[in-house]
Amino acid sequence: MKIVVAGGTGFLGQPLVRRLLQRGADVVVLSRNPAKVHVGRGIAWNAVNEAGSADVVINLAGENVGEGRWTAERKRKILVSRLDATTSLVDAIRRAPAKSRTLISASAVGFYGLRGDEIIDETSPTGSGFLAEVVRKWEEAARGAESISRVVIFRFGVVLAKDGGALEKMMLPFRLGVGGPIGSGNQWMSWVDREDVFRAIEWAIDRREVRGTYNITSPEPVRNRDFAGALGRALHRPAFMPTPGFALRLIFGTMADEVLLGGQRVVPARATNEGFTFAYPTLEASLQH
Repeated sequence: MKIVVAGGTGFLGQPLVRRLLQRGADVVVLSRNPAKVHVGRGIAWNAVNEAGSADVVINLAGENVGEGRWTAERKRKILVSRLDATTSLVDAIRRAPAKSRTLISASAVGFYGLRGDEIIDETSPTGSGFLAEVVRKWEEAARGAESISRVVIFRFGVVLAKDGGALEKMMLPFRLGVGGPIGSGNQWMSWVDREDVFRAIEWAIDRREVRGTYNITSPEPVRNRDFAGALGRALHRPAFMPTPGFALRLIFGTMADEVLLGGQRVVPARATNEGFTFAYPTLEASLQH
């Protein structure tokens, strides 16, 4: 099986490529700098037509939304990086001879906007805000391949792993003894263990009946204050020092409201109804992992 991965050098991509190689796949990694591809066979984006010959295309490409303040230029990069990569992949698939293939495209629970205590599944409508707008356009670009490919869109929550991503950043203040909830701590966190992200991608590869949009988040979302308490217990550190919301707004602007101080209570209704099981459904199990 030939698999092309866009965004295959990052927090999700590199360990996923390693895992796919262990399955015996021929894995090609699309990268702006192929010399930095150390796992899999790296090619430049100007050779994107390689995606047309793949059995599976996995799209993880896009600027990190939580890296800093959302200036106008930063917002442009967040949106354009996703649309350009997805459109290029879909166009490459369209240009290729017809065959049975699958496009698995990353998305995010930001699609739903800020929804308070409402329980959200895949039937819930989109929300408002910058992230919701970005995700709507991102998913629309991926659906451009539906007439020529099986398309699977995964809306991920906060992905947890100890060697990067959000958890690595959150652990530092706890290790220093000044960890705690963000703002009021009342906001919901829809999270997922990185191992379950990989298992979901493999599930989509192996089961032809899997298609359409799925929430890939733990069945047990938690409030931020409960997340902070669980992380403190896992690290054997205190978890009572809140980060003031006003300070985050001063530093990060509107990004603070959408990414840090707001959230969604998302559940993976479709995946669980269709037989996917989470290896780490509870936060305590994931943090121990």
